[in-house]
Amino acid sequence: MLRNKELRRAAVVLCMLAAALTVAGFVVHPAAGVAAMVSAAVLSAFFWIVTWERYQRIAKLSEQIDLVLHNSDRLFIEDAEEGELSILQSEIVKMTLRIRQQNDALRRERTHLADSLADIAHQLRTPLTSAHIVLSLLREAAGQDERDALLRELGELLAGMNHLITALLKLSRLDAGIVTFRQESVAARRLVSSALRPLRIPMELHNIMVRTDIPETAVVSGDAAWLAEALQNILKNCMEGAGDGGEITICCADTPLYLEISIRDNGPGFAKEELPRLFERFYRGRNASPSGCGIGLALCRTIISRQGGTVAAKNHPQGGAVFYVRFPK
Repeated sequence: MLRNKELRRAAVVLCMLAAALTVAGFVVHPAAGVAAMVSAAVLSAFFWIVTWERYQRIAKLSEQIDLVLHNSDRLFIEDAEEGELSILQSEIVKMTLRIRQQNDALRRERTHLADSLADIAHQLRTPLTSAHIVLSLLREAAGQDERDALLRELGELLAGMNHLITALLKLSRLDAGIVTFRQESVAARRLVSSALRPLRIPMELHNIMVRTDIPETAVVSGDAAWLAEALQNILKNCMEGAGDGGEITICCADTPLYLEISIRDNGPGFAKEELPRLFERFYRGRNASPSGCGIGLALCRTIISRQGGTVAAKNHPQGGAVFYVRFPK
């Protein structure tokens, strides 16, 4: 305790006052001097005991801070009493819990990043290996027809890798928070039309019929381009589920609380074990296209959630899969 300069100064002043009072007491009367000396001793002892207890509590707080700095899982908490040290201890405990939560979040983020990198490597390794095999076959191909077929296959592999890399770049930009979404009012009909436009030809080739029931007054608030891409990824999933000759139904419900866009196909729906994992990155269901990379629905959820909306999927009671996209008002 005496290492504290202020405490040493206070001790010197206290001793000087006690000596002065004792001398003055003996000058007045010997009994007064003895009483002054005993009183000074009692007060000094009380002062040192209280100060020592405070220093003990400060030492415990210092120990807690040291544990926090060394990432210890131990958390020192005792019965709090009124006072400045209790307030300080409460703040240290809150700081400790906050730092621990941040460390846990960083640890989970590192694990997620490592898993994501492993998934990306796996997703790229397969088409790269196939492209290497196609190039080897192309060198040995004799006829022009065989060369043309191999070149088409190589082009499809490169297009798939380009799609995967583009989607991953979009996800990384969204995760980093560097994407600025425009806030605009867009008609739900125009939004759905924008999402359907790039898929019209594939739908015609697979004879997939699309039915829409969207009120003219339905309006969505958000970034039209990004939201159209999110709906497009859902539509691609429904195309795979519906299959050749299938049907997709797009409806819109405009309520006082939210606007909901539902997209349903008449396919076999999802297996029960698939439902909790549909929006995980790189997860591919049993009906997924061989060319799919399992990132479309994850990108869809990120786009919609970053703009205040929600997306969910389940099996429709009448058959098929249905996606619900809601935008609160």
